Amino acid sequence: MKRTVFLVDMNAFFISCETTRNPELAGRPAAVAGDPKNRSGIILAANYEARKYGVKTTMLLHRARKLCPDILLVPPDHAFYERKSREVMELLSRYSPVIEQNSIDEAWLDMTGCEALFGPPLESSRRIMAEIRRKPGLMCSIGISENKFLSKMASDMKKPMGITELWKEDVPEKLWPLPVGAMYGVGTQTAEKLNGLGIETIGQLACFPEELLREKFGKGGTELYRLANGIDPSKVTPHAEHEMKSIGKSTTLSTDIRDIAEAEKTLYRLADSIGTSARKHGKKGRTVQITIKYSDFHTITRQKGIRATYLTKEIYTAGTELLRQNWNRNKPVRLLGISISGFDADSAADQISLFDTPGGEQSTKQEKLERTVDRIREKHGVFAIRPAILFADRDDESDS
Repeated sequence: MKRTVFLVDMNAFFISCETTRNPELAGRPAAVAGDPKNRSGIILAANYEARKYGVKTTMLLHRARKLCPDILLVPPDHAFYERKSREVMELLSRYSPVIEQNSIDEAWLDMTGCEALFGPPLESSRRIMAEIRRKPGLMCSIGISENKFLSKMASDMKKPMGITELWKEDVPEKLWPLPVGAMYGVGTQTAEKLNGLGIETIGQLACFPEELLREKFGKGGTELYRLANGIDPSKVTPHAEHEMKSIGKSTTLSTDIRDIAEAEKTLYRLADSIGTSARKHGKKGRTVQITIKYSDFHTITRQKGIRATYLTKEIYTAGTELLRQNWNRNKPVRLLGISISGFDADSAADQISLFDTPGGEQSTKQEKLERTVDRIREKHGVFAIRPAILFADRDDESDS
């Protein structure tokens, strides 16, 4: 049986989400954008009316306003976009049990064998597109092929609201004329290196000697050669909780900081977020890592091993120890991050004995406290209970 893989890609996702709750944005140039005062003065997502003026993602706000003086700007609401994303993924799960979410706004579906239920690929893709347009109220494009790479490439060929088939036999006509920089997985630097070899199009890459690509790019060269020829044996693999490798969060600070007390305050807010997530998924980690990016964009990471935990207090304690050991008051800090990893396969069931672990009773009390806070926040919102260290800080920074 021939494989059938869809890539469903939401069009202009952030601003489309905003339009579902503010219809006045429809038909007018609009974009989701950060606040210039908080160092995030860039376009995060522009609708297609704004794109007609040349407004693009990551463009600075002053440039966007110059191109389109009447553009409507909306501040980002990532929690809302996450909710809309879950609506889309739940809808897609009714069409296929095998879904691999690639990002907040796109996912692969293995539709092999689903024709009896939903009709041929074109018919079922139209049904999916219509339902997404009707219920979450969003636009999407859909790529159809026999593998993930070609379906991803197809989804980018016709936007917005486009459906494109790109089967293996279509590769010479539809894929090969495209510039090599348009190939999924090829970044700017790789494209420049390929151009340096005289490779300008995907077709030229497909015909370039594989052994020479391997000499230049290692194993990646073989991968580039195969993808250019439409070969991608990778499976659509649903992400399961047990596959989670780490939980982390970082924030770009609104102003550079030199004060370690301010850094510790920020670090607690981040540790609080990842501790909540780790407890939700039952993931106890044995490694805490911090990231520090300085104003000159030099970045360092430091990590330490700890006993398996998902408690905010313990994650934060390990993080501050690393922070104090590596703090340089002479170098302004632009970004801070913290993560926990090294999860045990059975970490959710890993219970600490009060009789053989120093501080075990205290850890148990701390866990009860933090789980109580989790329940209150789940019912009344994240700001229902906030530690004193964060009381004056109500998310005036840009998280990623």
